[in-house]
Amino acid sequence: MYQKLGDCADVTVTPMSECGSIGTAWSLGAALVDRAHIRVDSLYVLFPRPLRVALDLVGLVVFVGFFAIISWHGLGVVSLSWLTSSRSQSALRIPTVIPQAIWIAGLGLFVAVGVALFARALRDLGRGDLEAVVGTIGTRSAKEEVEEEIRDLETRSPEIPR
Repeated sequence: MYQKLGDCADVTVTPMSECGSIGTAWSLGAALVDRAHIRVDSLYVLFPRPLRVALDLVGLVVFVGFFAIISWHGLGVVSLSWLTSSRSQSALRIPTVIPQAIWIAGLGLFVAVGVALFARALRDLGRGDLEAVVGTIGTRSAKEEVEEEIRDLETRSPEIPR
């Protein structure tokens, strides 16, 4: 019986860990657009708006820059897997280039989304529209979080009286 369970685990562990990596990579861009990234803003909210905008821009550059470096090195891993025709060590023997390519595409999309948001923020900054910059790359306020939760609750439970 142990042998059968061992084979089952061997078949599922590698694909599931690859799915986790792929899911994370593909959700990063959506989280960035939705401004769902987490920041400790206890001190941040006390800063004047121009300083907050500058910190948001720097934070976005560092965050996306870090993942651009990860993506660059990930491309090397994908190309090496392609050149060597490597396969997973699981019983399925999946060519590793398949999940790696999907993963790297998700990271590439995230970097592209980050660059687009940065460009939009710079455009809005050039127009002097700090509110639009905050709405694009800033952290969501507590009020925005509560409003979103209320909308979500109303969508899921329309029978609740208001």
